[in-house]
Amino acid sequence: MHSRTLFPLLATTLLVAGTYDPRPDLEAGRYLKALADAEAQLKANPRDALALAVKSQVLSSQQHFAKGVEVAEKALALQPQLADAILARGLAKAGLAVQQRSFSSLRHATDALEDLESATETDGRLVTGWMSLGLAYQQLPGLLGGSTRKALACAARLKAVNGARGELLQGMVLAMDGRWAEAEPCFQRALALAPADPDVVYGYLDALGSRETRKKIGVGEQKRRLGVEAIRLLPAVKTRARALEAITDALLDAGLPEDAWRIAKEALAHSDAPSLVRLQLGKLATRSGLHREEGLAMLDQVVREPLEGGSGGYPSAHWRRGQILKNLGRNSEAKAAAQAALKEDPHHPGARKLLEALDRS
Repeated sequence: MHSRTLFPLLATTLLVAGTYDPRPDLEAGRYLKALADAEAQLKANPRDALALAVKSQVLSSQQHFAKGVEVAEKALALQPQLADAILARGLAKAGLAVQQRSFSSLRHATDALEDLESATETDGRLVTGWMSLGLAYQQLPGLLGGSTRKALACAARLKAVNGARGELLQGMVLAMDGRWAEAEPCFQRALALAPADPDVVYGYLDALGSRETRKKIGVGEQKRRLGVEAIRLLPAVKTRARALEAITDALLDAGLPEDAWRIAKEALAHSDAPSLVRLQLGKLATRSGLHREEGLAMLDQVVREPLEGGSGGYPSAHWRRGQILKNLGRNSEAKAAAQAALKEDPHHPGARKLLEALDRS
């Protein structure tokens, strides 16, 4: 047997034989790899609850929340106390709550919170579980069980599992609470512990660019800091797509759109998730008005090929296509793109507004 056929078979055998550990890939955002491994497990054993839980988490990362709930329920029917499956259902229900943006979504939010609490109680090592629970506590009103105190308690628990992510969560919670002076040291400690962690870079720059931080440090200082910090952090994460999204967004917000475009374009050939970089190039073209034709070509490729999870997914890609097409005067194509986004996500606010604007024109 040739080595090029032997090694994939060995990899699949090792997965099925009991060394299957999907959490590192999920926590690092390698969703397409996690999905491929889960499918290999399910091919060997369709009743593999852990593989089903992984598939559910990948579906949620791709914005397919209803399907994510369905697959998580299958996993829980097979193994009711599997923390990964409880987490998967919680993530999917949280996504539905955000996606539906209606009164009925409150039920999904409370159900999601219960699942996230149960998952972390069942297995305190769930990094994604603690991150998601902490952010849910911070963002949900007290009537639904949210509080900053509970969110910070999650950060403290997470520090014992993953120091950098725990500091990150604490910084994000404090920043969302308008306490930037307390949040910033947390982010700096997280970056010192894990300078190449794309989620740490993303969370820090997202908080730095937030409305709450702007109120504390002012518009001019925020723009200056975004530009300086984006360039400072780039060398350690220049091949990591999720971090590149945050870095180029920060440069765009700092008033440096050409720098943002150049950095994303140069990263495309070496990125760990080229599909996300193409999606980001489309976003940069849309927001800046620069390189529209090239940005459109990037988005055309995104909607034709597998898209890594952890972004706005296909709804966002279709919506961005529609925005560029409208700006290029290609209204009938723009309308079709907006309809494609709404087919993927019927509640997508940007696609709805775009379609309404096109109908009026």
